[in-house]
Amino acid sequence: MKSENIRIGHIGITFLLEAAHTNGSLAMFEFTVPLGAKVPLPHSHERYDETIYGLEGVITLTVNGKAMPIGPGESHFIPRGAVHGFNNLSQTDAKALAVVTPALIGPDFFKETAAIVNAGGPPDVEKLKAVMAKHGLVAALPPVAWPR
Repeated sequence: MKSENIRIGHIGITFLLEAAHTNGSLAMFEFTVPLGAKVPLPHSHERYDETIYGLEGVITLTVNGKAMPIGPGESHFIPRGAVHGFNNLSQTDAKALAVVTPALIGPDFFKETAAIVNAGGPPDVEKLKAVMAKHGLVAALPPVAWPR
C-alpha cells in the first residue's frame, strides 16, 4: 500500500494499513511528533481500541490522567472510552505506530482535521470537535473555571 504523508501542523501521519486492506479488522499508521509540536485535543472513542508503539524518541502518552513515556520498543493499550492524548516533552523528535481495532478511523479524519488546523490562525475548536464527532471521537476539553 502506498500512502501519503498527511500533515496536521507539524505532526505527520502516514497510514500503513486501512480498513480496505484488513477487512475492517485494523488500521495502522505512523505518526511523527517534532519537538515542541502542537498536539491534538485529548479525546476518547467508544467504538475502537488503540495501541501505541514507540519507534523513535519519546512520546508522553496521557491516559485517564496518568502520564507515561513511550520510547522505542515500548507500547501501551488504550481501551475504548479512555480519555487520552500525547505530547513530545523530550529533547528530540518522536515517532510512534498506532494500531486501531477495528479499523473505524482512516485518512479522511486526518485530512479533514488538517484542513482546519492548516488554514492559518488559531484552529476553530468547534469545527475540530465536529470532525471528531463525525469520526467517532469525543473531545475532552478541560473544565472551564468560572470567576467567582
